[in-house]
Amino acid sequence: PPVLLVLGVLEIHVDQEMIGKISAAVKLMQCSASLDVLFLLDGSYSIGKGSFERSKHFAGKLCDALDIHPDRVRVGMIQFSSTPHLEFPLDSYLTKQEVKERIQRTLFRGGSTETGRALKYILRKGFPGGRNSSVPEVLIVISDGKSQGSTAMPAMQVKERRITVFAVGIKFPRWEELYVLASEPPEQHLLFAGDADDAANGLYSALTGSVCSTTAPGCKVESHPCERRTLETVKELAGNYVCWKGSKQPNAVQASLCPFIRWKRVLVKYPSRCFRTVCPDPCDSQPCQNGGTCVPEGLDRYRCVCLVGYGGDFHCAAKLSLECGVDLLFLLDSSAGVTLEGFLRYKAFLKRFFQAVMGQDSPTNVGVAQYDDDVRIPIELGQHKDTLSLMKRVDALNFSGGRTLTGKALQYIADHGFRSTPVFADMWDDLPRVVVLLTDSKSQDSVAEAPQYVKDRNLFLIGVGSSFMRAELTKVAGNPQQTIVYSDPQDLFNRIPELQRRICSVDNAEGCQAQSLDLAFAVDASSGVGPENFLRLRHFVRSSCLHFTINRDVTQIALVVYGSKAHTAFALATHTSNSAVLQAIDQVPFLGDSASAGSALLHIYGDVMTVQKGARPGVNKVVVLLTNGGGLEDAAAPAQQLRHNGILVFVVVVGDTQRDTLLGIAGSPSYLVHISSYEDLQYYQGFIIERICEEAKSPVNLCKPNPCMNQGVCILGPGSYRCECHGWEGPHCESRVFRGDSPRSPVLPPHSHVQWSPRGLQHFSRAFQHIKR
Repeated sequence: PPVLLVLGVLEIHVDQEMIGKISAAVKLMQCSASLDVLFLLDGSYSIGKGSFERSKHFAGKLCDALDIHPDRVRVGMIQFSSTPHLEFPLDSYLTKQEVKERIQRTLFRGGSTETGRALKYILRKGFPGGRNSSVPEVLIVISDGKSQGSTAMPAMQVKERRITVFAVGIKFPRWEELYVLASEPPEQHLLFAGDADDAANGLYSALTGSVCSTTAPGCKVESHPCERRTLETVKELAGNYVCWKGSKQPNAVQASLCPFIRWKRVLVKYPSRCFRTVCPDPCDSQPCQNGGTCVPEGLDRYRCVCLVGYGGDFHCAAKLSLECGVDLLFLLDSSAGVTLEGFLRYKAFLKRFFQAVMGQDSPTNVGVAQYDDDVRIPIELGQHKDTLSLMKRVDALNFSGGRTLTGKALQYIADHGFRSTPVFADMWDDLPRVVVLLTDSKSQDSVAEAPQYVKDRNLFLIGVGSSFMRAELTKVAGNPQQTIVYSDPQDLFNRIPELQRRICSVDNAEGCQAQSLDLAFAVDASSGVGPENFLRLRHFVRSSCLHFTINRDVTQIALVVYGSKAHTAFALATHTSNSAVLQAIDQVPFLGDSASAGSALLHIYGDVMTVQKGARPGVNKVVVLLTNGGGLEDAAAPAQQLRHNGILVFVVVVGDTQRDTLLGIAGSPSYLVHISSYEDLQYYQGFIIERICEEAKSPVNLCKPNPCMNQGVCILGPGSYRCECHGWEGPHCESRVFRGDSPRSPVLPPHSHVQWSPRGLQHFSRAFQHIKR
């Protein structure tokens, strides 16, 4: 729809796309011709100091479009009020920066508005410091057009000398007088200083072709309907009142009606045409696919804002896919409790999900059921393999509006929902079976037995609903990790990536449950984060820990909080169960002073990720730094030390921070996650855990970090390592050798090899705990 580009008292009637193109053109403008430009600034009291400052800003903005150089464009300035005053001639400042700085230093003088006298000064003196009409001359008058004398004659004489005059209105100008000042055609030479970018475009557009070089490739000058406005004071008849007048008769007066006049300010409009240079923007070619929105960034760059489920590349290709082979059945609540609006939302969600994740060769069989008092399966499992036919069938689903009998529906689906066609006569497909329950209404029958009933039939149940349904969904699914809740209707669509991950995790335990890992969280607890956001960071750590099996053999977790100093909340070897870790996280306090991420990473390097503190040789080690971006100046060096010691540093930053600083800490974009707000942190949890677990599978250097204590030297062997000790003994140089004492019997002889294997981790941990005691 058409919109108005409101420029104070100038409106250009164009659409939103054209506004962007006019704005983009300003950045391409550069007049490089031989040209003398003289600014004539109104410094009278009718303008005032505020509008005079805007005039200076506008003059400086116009200089950006001029290639100021002794051989090309020269610029000078005269300020006028009661009398004209030469601020600087055209040959005084010969670079753009010098001219702009001098314009900003110009002081407001004040006085009456004698525009005619200023024009006569130019007729007498010419362009001070100019090149004597050997090059084109441009006069730019910036005024409110409210001169105390006549301007018609001197304006005509100036234009007769082949000087091109631009009249630029400021404040609420008197456009009639500015029309008299401007060169022909006035539509191209009348501008408004309230929007500097638009006025600079108008000036450049008028000079293109005749004076300046042609426009940049692809740009062109176009005419647009516009409207100039101003406030004028007019008188109007407000009515009549009784007044008394003298009479010819002595001692008598005459009553009469007298008119009552009042003055008021009215907005007067002048329809016209405005000429502007329009340049194409990088989004003209509509490069974003699948409903993505193109956002220009500069003249030749853009970015695509993609719908959820897309963003596999720069142009919003589909990034999700159900490459896992499952039998997937959606169970939609069609009861009166969800309302027709809610049911239509579920249908839209299903269509968006199928668009985003269902590829042509997807190994997943999909079906859809709906329930209220009864259960119906309108789309049988595996009946449709292509997305288009699935979406058509979803469109055909009808709202029924009965009671919400979720327990009965789950029992029916468990018994009858997965009766697919057998692969051979005597066998059925053995794909994992997943039920996704979509509901936003409390069940009117019991759901207490649902988890066991579903489990007995080897089904994997995922519950999806609003936050209002969290408790019931957890009861139905039997596990909070198998529930997905959304905060508002639009947020439901943001959960598509999370649902895709949950569906495909049915055969793969989440987290790194089968892979050994030493994991340390470094959490910013400074005043820059604040108490409320610190609780969000703490909750993120807590919910992340649910994805790991915590014990001596699999995952060990440490937590460090930091302000100006770092504090170990608990070390790697402190807690050996999930419940103990979760309880400890809940006790971690907010600190509240300044932030130093460098001290936290240095603390982890020297006092957390060490064998003495429970770090295990032969196990991948990861540090996750959670920060708001404050106090990162000293973090790059300790982060590099950690990486050199075989410890991955994963940086999760919330808010705006210089990307170069973050990359210096993370070492690579692959280990950097930039999140706009604390509320969005939860959406990135699955991705972060996936990246951590990928690293947990990478090869391990048994000597990084050094498992040898007390300056022992770690020497690698094939699948093993040994510690070379000096003044100490034991497999890890843990026992001091006293002169004259008989050596203690170590667990292994000095210089012996320590054979590494995952099963040996438990032995190492227990032996080390014994040594520490």
